[in-house]
Amino acid sequence: MQYQKLFTPMKLGSVTVKNRFALAPMGPLGLADSEGGWNQRGIDYYTRRAQGGTGLIITGVTFSDCQAETQSMPNVPNSTYNPVHFVRTSREMTERVHAYGSKIFLMMSGGFGRVTIPTNLGEFPPVAPSAIPHRWLDKTCRPLTVEEIHSIVKSFGDGAYNAKRGGFDGVEIHAVHEGYLLDQFAISMFNLRTDQYGGSLENRLRFAREVVEEIKSRCGEDFPVSLRFSLKSMIKDWREGALPGEEFEEKGRDIEEGLEAAKLLVSYGYDALDVDVGTYDAWWWNHPPMYIEKGMFRPYCKLVKEVVDVPVLCAGRMDNPDMALAAVEEDVCDIVSLGRPLLADPDYVNKLRAGRYADVRPCISCQEGCMGRIQEYSMLNCAVNPQAARERVTAYEPVCRPKKVLVIGGGVAGCEAARVLAIRGHKPQLIEKNARLGGNLIPGGAPEFKEDDIALANWYAHTLDQLGVPVTLNHAATREEVLSGGYDAVIVATGSRPRLFSLGDDEHTYTAAQVLLGEKDCGPSTVVVGGGLVGCETALWLAQQGKKVTIVEALDKLMAVNGPLCHANHDMLERLVPYHGVETITSAKVKSFADGVATVETSQSERQIPCDSVILAVGYQEENSLYHELEFDVPEIYLLGDAKAVSNIMYAIWDAFEVANHI
Repeated sequence: MQYQKLFTPMKLGSVTVKNRFALAPMGPLGLADSEGGWNQRGIDYYTRRAQGGTGLIITGVTFSDCQAETQSMPNVPNSTYNPVHFVRTSREMTERVHAYGSKIFLMMSGGFGRVTIPTNLGEFPPVAPSAIPHRWLDKTCRPLTVEEIHSIVKSFGDGAYNAKRGGFDGVEIHAVHEGYLLDQFAISMFNLRTDQYGGSLENRLRFAREVVEEIKSRCGEDFPVSLRFSLKSMIKDWREGALPGEEFEEKGRDIEEGLEAAKLLVSYGYDALDVDVGTYDAWWWNHPPMYIEKGMFRPYCKLVKEVVDVPVLCAGRMDNPDMALAAVEEDVCDIVSLGRPLLADPDYVNKLRAGRYADVRPCISCQEGCMGRIQEYSMLNCAVNPQAARERVTAYEPVCRPKKVLVIGGGVAGCEAARVLAIRGHKPQLIEKNARLGGNLIPGGAPEFKEDDIALANWYAHTLDQLGVPVTLNHAATREEVLSGGYDAVIVATGSRPRLFSLGDDEHTYTAAQVLLGEKDCGPSTVVVGGGLVGCETALWLAQQGKKVTIVEALDKLMAVNGPLCHANHDMLERLVPYHGVETITSAKVKSFADGVATVETSQSERQIPCDSVILAVGYQEENSLYHELEFDVPEIYLLGDAKAVSNIMYAIWDAFEVANHI
């Protein structure tokens, strides 16, 4: 009963949502078919979140206009491209969602404008309110004509009408938010127009006003229309965003104008505001990595809630149920939106309602499977949940004959394999040489900003215990015991070991893992060799403790290889490193370390850096010796995780799921 308030109904316009949880909108790339409707993958994905108890499903962004911004098919659903087909596939989805008592809103976009992802740009120049720089490319955008604006407005009415026919309970407009096209019109930095769509705040919001008025005229006043809304832009300059806690002059929308905009937008007819802060110039705010504290939007939602009389939705790493409960009880927001947490575990809401929060698989905010894959592969997925947006093709395969399977290694690959095998009905056993499960999650989760890595390790331990999987810790498996154990199959997931080399003073040269685990004290000053993800995160963590840290990277920039796939994570970490006083020397190498001095060599000079230690963060080497001892003696044997190829958490989990689901 602790979280009962989160399970009380909430009115959103004319629609009653059964609880205070919404699926936050996330780009539905890979969920559309070639005619602009929903493919089976999309239908299954949204239905699965309704099945898990989520009160309001908000789809990712869809389009209704094909003229100002051309969209290749299939990209994301389009409610006006083939209306009959869109309505038919929407009905198939909304009827299934409604079976679970959930409501579903279609998110409709006015366009991307200057923030169009380059891979999705198409053949024509990017559009914007004015001739302003594109966010990603060295291009100048083409200003929209008034006729094109009217065409987009009309398409919103057409698309919303088709959505209503398709069974959607309302629509959410995307957006006066994150610097998308409607937001570009609303922000004076981007809008240099002198016609009726530029100048005063009311004129800059005219586009958004005409959109809601058009939808209401076509669908009726009782058809809810919510708006994705960024209260503050966090822009320091073109393509330059502010970091949390940084003092800066706001070049975009400040809080004062944001609150005025919120009141105007509600007066125009919007039935709810889905609030955050940021733009693509500071896009780590809208897609928060683990480096931003949880619930970072709450203060901004509270400000909006105090000036409007419609429901306010709040997302932004709100997966802590105590935080969510406090937000609702203290009138910070009315509905808590969960995006990535519902990718990681679609049953989050039902588990919380049943008092089983320990069973919730945590999101680690890595953004490898969601934003990263959307950017690079135009596909929505999840790093820790291989079934997200692939529910049907990755359904658990039935077991005809249970097998006795030995899993060697308790990192994420071994744990995931054992979990899937047990769920399917096999009889896995797991052996881990260390004192706890989790592998590289344990040192990786040492910094406070990586707390969810530890949560994932704990979740695996909890889940394997629930499934009754025998786990042996503090024991290194041997060839002899494997061969004498009578196993039907063997999975080797023995992980990797840090790459080492000598610089002279081996006594004060440590691996990143040793320092992160507290096995070695690096002292007040240190040099980190390697500017990949591990090196940068270790350096940031040490700098936050007040230590003097220098990163030496052989390549010409940080995270040139092995960095985060998602640009929000990459860009924020890249800026946090100097912000916290870490010195970076690129195109360089540490030549030696002796007598408290690291000698750094560049192409032009040699430099002496006094330091108490050197930390090696130069990658990992596969540990697969046991596999090679067994590969010709065990008929069914698999090599997984870093032991197969050093990679990231996502591929360790995905590969393990694939193999374990087909044994």
